[in-house]
Amino acid sequence: MAELTLFLAAFLAATILPFSSEAAFVVALQNDMPLSNAMLFASSGNVLAVVLNYYLGYFLYEKTKTKLLGSKTGKKAYEYGHMYGYFALLLSWLPIIGDPLTLVAGVLRLRFVWFVVIAGSLRVARYYLLAVVV
Repeated sequence: MAELTLFLAAFLAATILPFSSEAAFVVALQNDMPLSNAMLFASSGNVLAVVLNYYLGYFLYEKTKTKLLGSKTGKKAYEYGHMYGYFALLLSWLPIIGDPLTLVAGVLRLRFVWFVVIAGSLRVARYYLLAVVV
């Protein structure tokens, strides 16, 4: 039951909801959840949620592309997104800005495989580093 709670907390935290999966992760470890279980459930929830964010952005492509390309600033942002999108994903593990970046990656239709490799591995690494610190 604690594993499911951690999974849900990590999933919800990676959506746009203001929620801290890190706090849930630390509490799980402090309550003697094995590190492997905590890593598995927190990482799985978080990565699945960023995949959901990506696909939400992906399906909003037509609506947002038309709006973006309709303005000079939007055009510039769209071009920059395609030039630097994968580099921007290196910030996707950060609180506040990370989750919207995963949505934008979908809007820009960055390659899904690279998206998962970059954003997913950083999400897992964040939990691992947190476990080392705690």
